[in-house]
Amino acid sequence: MNNFDVKSFGIVNARVILDKALKNHYAIAHINANNLEWIKSTIEVAVETNSPVIIGFSMAAVKYIGGYKCCVDICVDIAEELNKIKKIPIVIHLDHGNYEACKEAINAGFTSIMFDGSSLPFEENLTKTKDLLVLANKNDVSFEAELGAIGSNLADGELADIEECKIFANLGITCLAIGIGNIHGIYPDDWKGLNFALLNDIHHATMNMPLVLHGGTGISDEQIQKSISLGIAKININTECQLAFAKAIRKYIESEYDLDLVKKGYDPRKILTFGANAIKETIIEKLKLFGSYGVNK
Repeated sequence: MNNFDVKSFGIVNARVILDKALKNHYAIAHINANNLEWIKSTIEVAVETNSPVIIGFSMAAVKYIGGYKCCVDICVDIAEELNKIKKIPIVIHLDHGNYEACKEAINAGFTSIMFDGSSLPFEENLTKTKDLLVLANKNDVSFEAELGAIGSNLADGELADIEECKIFANLGITCLAIGIGNIHGIYPDDWKGLNFALLNDIHHATMNMPLVLHGGTGISDEQIQKSISLGIAKININTECQLAFAKAIRKYIESEYDLDLVKKGYDPRKILTFGANAIKETIIEKLKLFGSYGVNK
């Protein structure tokens, strides 16, 4: 179903940009999209800064936005408007998809999928990964798998098994999300940090496959940069953009800009743009931290 390539407004799958990131020791920012403002802000930043990005949609976000095809159509339409000249690589990615969701995303035109079978027994995860990988390859869709469930609100996230990582690396997947103590959401005060020894072992065991770090919000800059040096080529950011958006909207309302009837401060476009600008600022900070800012100049 996917006929997108870099000539089609920059919409691509993730293979080339992740391999390039790994080789050149930087990471691609995966920005979870929650609504139109997130999608538009991410594409605007990509084009304005000449930086490749991955726009990720959770199954819940897909439902909220209006379905898989709607997510693709919005991304492509905005990219056609903003990116037809520069053609900065932009990936449309399903984040933490189950088996059926991955199929729907591929059929709708997503250029990349993540099958999250990490909560399944290993053999079931492996079997379903193999099955979906055939469909993904047929449609030129990049494929992210996961080992070591990445939960939330845990002091110490789950850890991936090195031997299982070896098996998955041999399947021909594009990249592998691994549990190395990372969690989704806000990290608790007693979080123990990333397990760099395990990351280093997995990096070598998977023959330098691009590795993925979920739960990027709240990890220190030093740990982020060290993880990139050890094979992380894709880092997921969601909560931090949500917090920036909420803080900006709160400031707008508390400043009573919405009560300015002359300037029509109550216009939802003005309110949401205030929040969107905060999203853009956060994304730019992450691009600089990850080393991918301006790499497509």
